[in-house]
Amino acid sequence: MDFDGYSIGGTSIGEPKEVCFDMIDMAIKYLPEDKPRYLMGVGSLDYILEGIAKGVDMMDCVLPTRIARHGTLMTHEGRINIKKEMYKEDFTPLDKECDCYTCKNYTKAYLRHLYVSNESFGARLMSIHNLRFLISIVEGARKAIQEDRFLEYKDEILKKYGDKRGF
Repeated sequence: MDFDGYSIGGTSIGEPKEVCFDMIDMAIKYLPEDKPRYLMGVGSLDYILEGIAKGVDMMDCVLPTRIARHGTLMTHEGRINIKKEMYKEDFTPLDKECDCYTCKNYTKAYLRHLYVSNESFGARLMSIHNLRFLISIVEGARKAIQEDRFLEYKDEILKKYGDKRGF
């Protein structure tokens, strides 16, 4: 059927990573290349980048906002758990490489204060940051595709944010 775009779902609901990637491979070969391909429920860097490598155009997930509500932040230095005492008097920006509203205007100490005080504004600021972080990764992927170096970019990102520092 000729739809405006196509969704791939049910691939990331607890299966091992390899099974998910195989299911994407099986589905994508039947989808037109000239229509948007949407992968449902994918929000970690490894799944996002693998989806892009397999021909997916867009994806969504609650992961960046869910982990933000629980005090976990994705940064260019790796994962940060803002609940830790070490951030109580850390008046540096959350992520010096990030251009989001949160990083431009608030410190780790303030974000920690909001979190431990159970202020909903903290969850909002941290969600803004996590979403912007992922958008910046995808922007980098787009640029790498245009420069015909996506596989190198993917390897760089996964090496930097692999299992030890990943999301």
